[in-house]
Order: sequence, then structure tokens, then C-alpha cells
Amino acid sequence: MTALDQPLPSSLLRHEWLLVCIAAWLAFASIPVTRGEIGISWDMLNHHVYLGWTAEHARFGHDLSGAGSQSYQFPYLYWPVYKLATSGWSGQWAGATLATLCVPAVPAVWLLARLCMPGPTAFDAVMRLLAVVLAFLSVVVLAAFDTTSNDLMASIPLLWALALALQPASAAAPPANARTLVMLSGLCAGLSVACKLSNGPLAILLPALWVFSARGARGRLVNVAVGCGATAVGFMAAYGYWGALLWHHFGNPVYPFYDELFAPLRMRLGWTP
Repeated sequence: MTALDQPLPSSLLRHEWLLVCIAAWLAFASIPVTRGEIGISWDMLNHHVYLGWTAEHARFGHDLSGAGSQSYQFPYLYWPVYKLATSGWSGQWAGATLATLCVPAVPAVWLLARLCMPGPTAFDAVMRLLAVVLAFLSVVVLAAFDTTSNDLMASIPLLWALALALQPASAAAPPANARTLVMLSGLCAGLSVACKLSNGPLAILLPALWVFSARGARGRLVNVAVGCGATAVGFMAAYGYWGALLWHHFGNPVYPFYDELFAPLRMRLGWTP
């Protein structure tokens, strides 16, 4: 038996996720810190900062399509960029701060890795660590730590929705808290769609996992209904205020998308944007 086949101490296994998160945070933050800067792109100047400004001070009465159609994206994830830029932070430490905001993605990925390699040995722990490293080594992800893009940040609730959905679905027997896990998965799914509507086509597949969180047709249907209801609640809680603003100004809570679908409703209500 090699050292990798030896079981790790229980205290280390309990804190494994925390150690992985700390290592990931140091790696993420080291990119802008060692570069001494963060990239300034056209999007940063004309899109990201503008939407953060909109999040703090609504611009509907002042600007007409200030950042093009992107002016009407959910703006609150852009607020940190706006605040860091207007507060005079250096690119180095602003980048490290934005990288820190991406760390909650790490424990979700680690949970997914643990589902694949659940064992207590050193080998299992190393495989889980390597899985997390590989998940964040793509060029698309690494580039996020040198820019003001919030795509990785917007993926965090979707990653948690998937990780939570798979916990009961992958178990030999559904755990006692399976319905709670499904509900939390749904809340995260709704939040993820509010953050970026493009997460919707992925979130809509989650019921295919929730259906395996119980035994028997009735239990499965109830859990799927709980997950779908929680998704609607999560979406409305996060997106409701922004959606109401868009409805007030344009008669379309997801403006400029699907405007033709809301036109009949506006006509029925006798309301013109």
C-alpha cells in the first residue's frame, strides 16, 4: 500500500474544501497582483462601468441606449467594477478584489468532484484537487481574472444549482434532506437566470436531475414542483426590481428581448412605452 492509498485524517477531510478554496483564492488573486494591473477593454469603459453606474443611479431618464442594447442587462453584478473604478483603486488591487468575488465557484466545483471521487484516501483528495484545477484552467476562465468580465461570477449560482441537484440524485438512496437540497438548487437556478438570461437554457434542464431526488412517482413529482417553484421565487427575488423598472419604461421586463411577445399585452392594457 502506497502513501496515496492511506486514508487522510478526518480533520483534514472535514476542512479539505476550505483548503482548496484558500489555494484557489491565492491563485486567482495572484494573476492581477503579479501583473500589477487589470486589462481595460472597450467593454470595461463603455459597458461594465456604465451598467454599474446604472445599478447605483438609474439612467433611464438621462440616456437613450447608453451602452447599446447592453444598457438593459441585469446591472447589479457590474456594481463592484463601477465602485472600484470610481473609488480610485489601482488595477492591481481592483483585480484581486474581483478575483476574490469569484471564489464561491470553487466549493461548488469541489462538491461535483467529490461526487466523482468520494473516497477518503490521499489519492482521492489529490484527484478532487486536480479536478478543481482543471475546471479553472481553460483560457475563457483564466482571462476573466485579467478583465472586468463578470461571466465567471454569473456562473456561480448555476454551479451551485447543479452541485446541489446532484447531491440527492447521485446518492444510492435519496437523503432525508433531498427536498431541501432541491429547493436550494431551484433558488440558485432562479438567481443564475436573473444574473444572466443566457443561463436559462441550462437551468431549464435541472428538473431532469431533480426527478431522481426521491423514490416513487409522487415524491419525484413533488420535488420537481418544489424545484420549479423555488426557481421562480429565486428569479423574481433577484430580478423583480429590475424587471419592474424595465416594464415601467418599456412595457417589457426583459427588454429588448422578445418585445413582440409583450406588444399584445401592452395593447390590451392600452399602454404605450
